[in-house]
Amino acid sequence: MEQASPASAEKPKQKGKVFAPYNFKIFDVYDISKVEVTDPGLKSVINLNEKLVLKTHGRHTEKYGRTKINVIERMIGYIGVPGHRGKKHKIRTNWASGKYAKNAATLMKAFKIIEAKTKQNPIQVLIKAIENSAPDDEVTTIEYGGARYPQAIDVSPLRRLNLALRNIVHGSYDKAFGKRASIAEGLAAEIISASQGNNESVGVTKKNESEKQADSAR
Repeated sequence: MEQASPASAEKPKQKGKVFAPYNFKIFDVYDISKVEVTDPGLKSVINLNEKLVLKTHGRHTEKYGRTKINVIERMIGYIGVPGHRGKKHKIRTNWASGKYAKNAATLMKAFKIIEAKTKQNPIQVLIKAIENSAPDDEVTTIEYGGARYPQAIDVSPLRRLNLALRNIVHGSYDKAFGKRASIAEGLAAEIISASQGNNESVGVTKKNESEKQADSAR
């Protein structure tokens, strides 16, 4: 009786390896797996997807495409134009530019300052600041019978996020322009104040003003 050769013998099948999902951290430092959005109106527009490199290269240009971009990347984009007030660029310095790396470095420095002062996850502090700076109501103008009247309206979730990010960046720029504080220190101070609901925050002040104007226009 012939014996089977070692080559023809069946080899035991190897079990497939199971790889645990990798938890990507923002800038490979900050964990966002436990960061929560408590405002129900902002949960659908604040993107907290785990990514190692926060750069979409402008791929999401369709309608509501900004909801697919991580909120940290959106903040980096707003840091590049902190001197804009409405449609005018009132202030110019060498702090802000269109360079992604420079703006990201500014935000990373601000996160380190926030972590040192609050002993909390700086991304969770930023989310709380956004929630406290996002207005629920604002005023628009309607024309009726040749006359214009102010009318209070509800703010959409995406616009709430846009206004909160813009006002936080404006507040940080105002805290640093013409002062000893750097732009990173001003940004950290503005985010901490907004997360605490302090009126020293430009974002919180703008929100309160918008909602008061809307109440008087009802």
